[in-house]
Amino acid sequence: MSAKGCRVVLVTCGSTAEARKIALSVVQKKLAACANLVPSVESIYRWKGRVERAREVLLIIKTTADRFPELEKEVKRLHSYDVPEFIVLLIAAGSTEYLRWIGESTQRSAPKT
Repeated sequence: MSAKGCRVVLVTCGSTAEARKIALSVVQKKLAACANLVPSVESIYRWKGRVERAREVLLIIKTTADRFPELEKEVKRLHSYDVPEFIVLLIAAGSTEYLRWIGESTQRSAPKT
């Protein structure tokens, strides 16, 4: 797996419980290799014409380009926000071993016969 095929996805959540639920689901379903929970970020944002402020939990999710459409669907399915943050970042470079691990960890399971 090359850096070209790997992605980092940022998602903010309203609580640790919600972030943990999303992280566990996407890793268990092999939509992501890893999800880091960064607690207690302060977010200041515009919503419905007003400036809002909230404590959130940031998820940093590592996945592959071919898995991120399904990852987005799963995040939206589990997320409580009307418009959850879902930002996909390209990885310019990384260690060969780590990038390979991302690819292996997100491979779809072979169908059982």
